[in-house]
Amino acid sequence: MQKVNLKEKLALFAEHWSPKIVGELNGQLVKIAKLKGEFVWHHHDNEDELFLVIQGQLTIQFRDQDLVLEAGEFLVIPRGVEHKPVAEEEVHVLLFEPQGTLNTGNVQSTHTVEDLDRL
Repeated sequence: MQKVNLKEKLALFAEHWSPKIVGELNGQLVKIAKLKGEFVWHHHDNEDELFLVIQGQLTIQFRDQDLVLEAGEFLVIPRGVEHKPVAEEEVHVLLFEPQGTLNTGNVQSTHTVEDLDRL
């Protein structure tokens, strides 16, 4: 067993919208990412998705509302719900998703990352 220091792991990369695996349990992956700018509208047919803001402010846009997450806050997005993350400034997040969850869900784009690095 090893503890994971999120600050140290986040210091290992600079790219945005490229999740990194930092742990796994029971078929779920614990991922971290740096986000900046706008992502793509997408949904996940079979997976719920958890966004936990570690640092910064993240807006999750839905077709009928925007939710703003501050550091220390999280949101679970149910499967099938279309959403678009937006980060005006760099945001650090922890994601918790089933193994095999594609970051862009039902959409292929320049943000799609199929093979995630493990840190």
